[in-house]
Amino acid sequence: MGSFDLIRLFLAVADERSFTQAARRLDITPTAVSKGIRALEKKHGVPLFARTTRSVALTEAGASLLAALKPAVSQIEDAFNELGRFQSRPSGHLRLAAPRALGFLVARVLVPRMRAACPDLTFELSLDDGLVDLVASGYDAGIRLGQALAQDMVAIRLSSPLSWSIVAAPGYFEHAGVPERPHDLLRHETLRYRFPTSGRLPPWRLTGAEGELLLDTEALLTANDTRMIAEWARQGMGIAYLPDLEIADDVQSGRLMRVLTGCVPETSGLFLYFPMRTQHQPKMRALIEQVSRLAAEGALDVACK
Repeated sequence: MGSFDLIRLFLAVADERSFTQAARRLDITPTAVSKGIRALEKKHGVPLFARTTRSVALTEAGASLLAALKPAVSQIEDAFNELGRFQSRPSGHLRLAAPRALGFLVARVLVPRMRAACPDLTFELSLDDGLVDLVASGYDAGIRLGQALAQDMVAIRLSSPLSWSIVAAPGYFEHAGVPERPHDLLRHETLRYRFPTSGRLPPWRLTGAEGELLLDTEALLTANDTRMIAEWARQGMGIAYLPDLEIADDVQSGRLMRVLTGCVPETSGLFLYFPMRTQHQPKMRALIEQVSRLAAEGALDVACK
């Protein structure tokens, strides 16, 4: 019988104060327990238990040994239990909710990584610009801008702060003029985003000489999809307020032109969020690990530019 087995025998007898109960707990015979304790005592030259026909009690040496061993054995058992984490391959179905444009760009980087690391996991991605109640809707996790997260969620940063721009087609500015100050936007035709859940039109957040401004412009056209708004802007139908990741190629090619470039503040960036109670599930641990790696590498910042 090895040293660790003898320690387990000793702890069982010390806890149960009975050789018979210790044997039952360890699923061995009382004789084996008795022989093991005698071997331990002989090896170290001290009695560990005072035995009578009716009771078993620790000696002073036994009590001292128990006090030293119990926390050490607990740590050892925890270490072995932790090995089970490596045996449990993430499996099952992972449901994610994300905004349309931002979620698409993140998912094209994240999902291939997850598939390679977790081949037993299946995925479902819902692209929806509305705020999603993960628990009520049956989603495991979501991707959102930081300012839109519920307070009872765990959040892990995915990207650096995101930059936005005010843009329109060059042809629009040729006939309508170029706004030089934030308030000039109030006399222009603008293309506005509408939240799909609340129906609200979020004001355009700008900075000017007087500080931060929240402008409610005249909405020529509204949509709950930033890709549609970007398309209208390319067609010269008005001025749009869009994330740079949506229109970077259009600006570079000249299809869209930025104005008031110093007046648009950054937003908080993208976060993965999920209910705290789910974070120890194997599939969620795998998701958190991959997201953390991508964030550390800056891979999602590249994807969102």
